[in-house]
Amino acid sequence: MQARQLLAASLFLVAFLALAGYALDRAFIKTARDRLNERLQSYALSLARETDFARDGSFVDPFNLPDARFSRPGSGLYAEVVFPNGHWDSESAQGPQLPAAALLPRGTSRFEGPLPMREIDGSTGEVYRYGLGLVWSSDENNPEAEFLYTIYVYESTDALSAQVQVFRSALWRYLGGAGLVLLLLQGTILRWSLLPMRQVIDELKRVQRGQAARMSERHPRELEPLTDSINAFIESERENLDRQRNTLADLAHSLKTPLAVIRSRLDDPTADGELLRDEVRMQVQRMNDIVSYQLARAASRGHALFAQPIAIQPHAEQIVTSLEKVYADKGVICEFELDEGMQFYGEPGDLQELLGNLLENAFKWAKSRVLLTVKPVPCDDGRRPGSLIAVDDDGPGIPPEKVALILQRGVRGDERVQGHGIGLAIVQDLVRAYRGEMEVKASEELGGARFEVRLPPGL
Repeated sequence: MQARQLLAASLFLVAFLALAGYALDRAFIKTARDRLNERLQSYALSLARETDFARDGSFVDPFNLPDARFSRPGSGLYAEVVFPNGHWDSESAQGPQLPAAALLPRGTSRFEGPLPMREIDGSTGEVYRYGLGLVWSSDENNPEAEFLYTIYVYESTDALSAQVQVFRSALWRYLGGAGLVLLLLQGTILRWSLLPMRQVIDELKRVQRGQAARMSERHPRELEPLTDSINAFIESERENLDRQRNTLADLAHSLKTPLAVIRSRLDDPTADGELLRDEVRMQVQRMNDIVSYQLARAASRGHALFAQPIAIQPHAEQIVTSLEKVYADKGVICEFELDEGMQFYGEPGDLQELLGNLLENAFKWAKSRVLLTVKPVPCDDGRRPGSLIAVDDDGPGIPPEKVALILQRGVRGDERVQGHGIGLAIVQDLVRAYRGEMEVKASEELGGARFEVRLPPGL
């Protein structure tokens, strides 16, 4: 992940610096050309002030040139005056073959280039040219005495190219240095920002190697959902493993005694055949009860940590319909208070066990009415809400001092009522497996008992 992010960021940074360098290069060239245009224009205006013609239209050499390079051959700065019957070149233009020049209209200026020219040594070169169109008048009252002339100022591209080269060298040197520093800084920041992820990976490897029991609690807030889910998964898997081991151990321990009794009876040569069959039948029934009990216990614990949501109402209606047939002689009616769209996040069998045992217990003790309530428990941190599942009846109720007793496995609230005393214990085990809470209290609405189950919000 770090390598991919660093590669992507590096490519983006290189592309950005390249575009920035190109933009700065273009801006510098345009600025340099504009300054060259202004400088050549200044030379042309200075020459215009020094330019003079005789009455016959012949050109009079200027005495004061704006730059000494105009008087030095091959200096790279040239001047030319074009008029109707000829042209004048500065001394610097003696030798180089300047580009062809034409008269420009009055008041017209033109900057152009680079234009090709032939140097003194015969090689070719390029120049920038600025032209300014003017009018000379020997008599202001006689328009026929006026004629057009144009002043051209040339400068070799060598000076501008040298400036651009120096600028480009400095630009790419500084951009390259800045890019290298930014890449190092970016790598350091990326490595620092991903340090919590590496710590999570290291902790996970330690858990896999058995060097740690679970992920630690000290992680950034953004990674807490991940580490909490991993810890929940680890705990769930360990609970499932412990449950399987305990179930097998309990089953083996429970079957050991009946098997020992059967073996001892079979080994007894004086045992009566009819009594032996009754004893074996009784022990087989006992083993069958033990197996049923252990299977019910195993089914009541453990669930998929990230199960798909299950609609509660269809399961509740199915269970209530069956119970109303079983207890038809009592005429018990079950009422529903279910928020629309309520869902259970767990195993379908767990939902059946939870609702089935609670509702069956309520039908068993109710006089005529049972109330099933299912509501969401809101959560402030953005997780999915929890659930409130409550079953009320109008039966005799449960004294507070007997609540802990009836929740024990194998204990019945009234020995005269048929049952095995494990239904509510299974419900309690299920609630614990889902990290919820169960409360038994008096029903304020129906007057009997109220079994209230609260399942926590999801991860």
